[in-house]
Amino acid sequence: MSALVQIQTGQPSAQVAAEREQQLLAKLAGLPSLIVALSGGIDSAYLAWAAHAALGERALSVTAISASYSAFDREQVESFLRTTGARHEFVETRELENHAYRVNDTNRCYYCKDELFSVLDAIAAERKFAAVAYGVNADDTFDFRPGQRAAAEHRVLTPLLDAELHKPEIRFLAQRAGLPMWDRPASACLASRLPYGTEVTEERLSLV
Repeated sequence: MSALVQIQTGQPSAQVAAEREQQLLAKLAGLPSLIVALSGGIDSAYLAWAAHAALGERALSVTAISASYSAFDREQVESFLRTTGARHEFVETRELENHAYRVNDTNRCYYCKDELFSVLDAIAAERKFAAVAYGVNADDTFDFRPGQRAAAEHRVLTPLLDAELHKPEIRFLAQRAGLPMWDRPASACLASRLPYGTEVTEERLSLV
């Protein structure tokens, strides 16, 4: 592996990032059990790694499969699992059955995340997991993200945000942990490639 990337000027130091990681791991270790929403992006992968490191088999990473989920994202998840051995499951979500989602207005992400967290809440209730978490970080609060409203309504935990971890720090720590997607560029789901107002259908998603 190449030398660790340096955290950019103006961002907290590697030492601060490491200290925040320790705070993250300590907080996760204090939970009885946890489900992590794992998309295959760097933030959710790093959170899933941290939960596995802190909780072992008491952590379960879950990846939602639907028409809007790309084959590349699935490859990223499978690479992560080969690297970490984390406990994991794939589940299906049915956001396309929701007319409000298919309409594809500016709240599309809200309906998608509402479906995701409803599915994860049901798994948590059935299997007695204490909580559900997802990988929102300290930089994401500056963006327009309707999915955060769904997370708040479902009382989903935000461990990376709580630890004040920013994207450059997460990349640094993920590379240090040996995660294969540490330098993966940010990418949105397939539905985001359709202009607002264009109905989301399986046919259109298959062409993206």
